[in-house]
Amino acid sequence: MKPEARHKNKLEMLKERSRLAEEGGGQKRLEKQRSSGKLTARERIDFLLDDGSFEEFDKFVVHRSTDFGLEEQKFPGDGVVTGHGLIDGREVFVFAQDFTVFGGSLSETHAQKICKVMDLAMKTGAPVVGLNDSGGARIQEGVVSLGGYADIFLRNTLASGVIPQISCILGPCAGGAVYSPAITDFNVMVKDTSYMFITGPDVIRTVTHEEVTKDELGGAMTHNAKSGVAHFAADSDEHALQITRELLSFIPSNNLDDPPFVATTDPSERAEEKLNSIVPESSNQPYDIRDVIHLIADDGYFFEIQEHFAPNIVIGFARLGGNSVGIVANQPAFLAGVLDIDASVKAARFVRFCDCFNIPLITFEDVPGFLPGVNQEHLGIIRHGAKLLFAFAEATVPKITVITRKAYGGAYCVMASKHIRTDINFAFPTAEIAVMGAEGAVGVLYRKELADTTNPEENRERLVNEFTEKFANPYIAAERGFIDEVIEPRFTRPKLIRALSLLKSKRDVNPPKKHGNIPL
Repeated sequence: MKPEARHKNKLEMLKERSRLAEEGGGQKRLEKQRSSGKLTARERIDFLLDDGSFEEFDKFVVHRSTDFGLEEQKFPGDGVVTGHGLIDGREVFVFAQDFTVFGGSLSETHAQKICKVMDLAMKTGAPVVGLNDSGGARIQEGVVSLGGYADIFLRNTLASGVIPQISCILGPCAGGAVYSPAITDFNVMVKDTSYMFITGPDVIRTVTHEEVTKDELGGAMTHNAKSGVAHFAADSDEHALQITRELLSFIPSNNLDDPPFVATTDPSERAEEKLNSIVPESSNQPYDIRDVIHLIADDGYFFEIQEHFAPNIVIGFARLGGNSVGIVANQPAFLAGVLDIDASVKAARFVRFCDCFNIPLITFEDVPGFLPGVNQEHLGIIRHGAKLLFAFAEATVPKITVITRKAYGGAYCVMASKHIRTDINFAFPTAEIAVMGAEGAVGVLYRKELADTTNPEENRERLVNEFTEKFANPYIAAERGFIDEVIEPRFTRPKLIRALSLLKSKRDVNPPKKHGNIPL
């Protein structure tokens, strides 16, 4: 055969092998995937990444098993597509499990492909996005498959706090497979088509005799609203991938980079008159803290995270003067913004993420305290509340707090107070900083006087008014230097932007140690 013919044959062989790899489990299975409302693995990658930027690794890898008839069933890629590409021009590594090949089950080679891109991501300092759609471990490979999961878990752990890790759950994710997304920074789930659980409905029915559907047990809204395992509930695969792209726009590629800067036409000196009247005159009247955030953020945009879980606290990303910031805010519109177990854990993990990746923290505080109750105490509100305290105290990124209204008791200390190394603390004139609310304080301080009086209601009202006038304001704290400035609310945006500019060169370190022992 002439050299030209051999060369042509080799090119044809490459094209044919590539075609087989790109077909996954075959056209029938691809069509079945699409008919169930899901994209295929390659379609997901194409949608996620900038056009034409995907570079694939290990396209022709096949499994090595010779048991249970697998020798005759070999698909190029072995059920996962791996490689790297660009999102908004920035390098990202990605793996997408292919449900059309052995149900996306994880084999030894499948795991090795994922580990390879995770190792390269660590070396190059780029985020990893995992597109999960798998029936679990490949049973035919036994412990080798389980070992593959452990190899991935180790890399998830070592990469934590070094590069951002995002998991999109776009189908089933069950058994041991759930622990990789659990370690990653953010989980995006799709309503109706994705689910996560350790043991499925059939096992639960057999063992505990409980009847539950897959969606009730581990669907997108279950994990977004009840367990807090997921951070976003998307309406479709496309929506989940759009969320992922937007999420990455706020965060740096690794722990040594600064967050992305996005130029804005929104003036840094913009004053917002509505802020002067946004906090109600009555201290018991609710308002939506998101209204405050929208009025202050660049172009009024706030990217909320875990919106359905623990709604008494609000977390998410915004930009101020083009710079990414993490927002933590008590929500007076739900449970008066009280801190409970779920709110404490939700906020603590977000604070630690921002600290890992050099994202300044802005705290909006309106908190009446920790939620009282036997249930909260027995479930460990002390331990869980301490997580948020630990996270704020440990964080070395720029930290700025704005007290809009209530700052009572231990919750005042926990919510990024000056005493735990917050750099700049502002307060609205409506701020109330005290050990407890006026009603409770009067009941403790004047118990005897209230018991002896002939006019208890009038006397209580007078004492409450006196206490409120004396203590329910920010000025005593300001006199002590615990509040740096009492500001007119309409100037909050320019004040925050100037403070962020001042803190850009901030350097703060924790004592040398292997790591702290956060009260898990």
